[in-house]
Amino acid sequence: MTDLPGKAIHDHFFSTQRKRLYVQDTFGPRVLMPVSYYFRNFRQMPELEQQALELCEGRTLDIGAAAGSHAMELQRMETDVTALEISPLACEVMEARGVQQVICGDIFQYAEGQYDTLLLLMNGIGLCSTLDGFRTFLKHAASLLNPGGQLIFDSCDTVYMYEETEMPADHYYGEMTVRYEYGELATGWFTWLYMDPDTMQEIATAEGWTSEIVFRDDQHQYLAVLTLD
Repeated sequence: MTDLPGKAIHDHFFSTQRKRLYVQDTFGPRVLMPVSYYFRNFRQMPELEQQALELCEGRTLDIGAAAGSHAMELQRMETDVTALEISPLACEVMEARGVQQVICGDIFQYAEGQYDTLLLLMNGIGLCSTLDGFRTFLKHAASLLNPGGQLIFDSCDTVYMYEETEMPADHYYGEMTVRYEYGELATGWFTWLYMDPDTMQEIATAEGWTSEIVFRDDQHQYLAVLTLD
């Protein structure tokens, strides 16, 4: 089964038969991902995410919405938000939790409607997989935005992971190979993208976007707002 985060979210909400969800990369041991993290309210969210939600304006598409916590907070703020999520199991949870507009689908195939804000949190921009994938995503995002619209996302500079090892020679160092484990199940290995802010902004500029880093924390994470030139 490849949808292990969705299964973990579904089990956490609907079942008492819960297991532990782990994320593993090729650097070292697996890391526990508390499933409750997907069910936080605004007060429990880090400052980066709180600021991102407060920056959302107009019709908003929450991409990779998971259990719908960000969408629910935007609803509370009376924002017109649609939650887009590729996992059918996670979509079932969102609907049960009261997210009013849920679409199950792949952002790269999605072409319905125009939005004022596109939002990706919890390193959701990683779904681009590679720097070339990020370029492709920016082109697609431009087709989904109204004039004056904005793209908001967070990412992380993983350069600190190479303090005691050499940078990869065959790909960008933030193109990380990872997998999920849940109970006895594991996904295949896949690529998830983490971008340093300079590289991100260089690509954004080349693709016709204006970018601003509006927040940084002490964990190498940052929040970016992109608008079309």
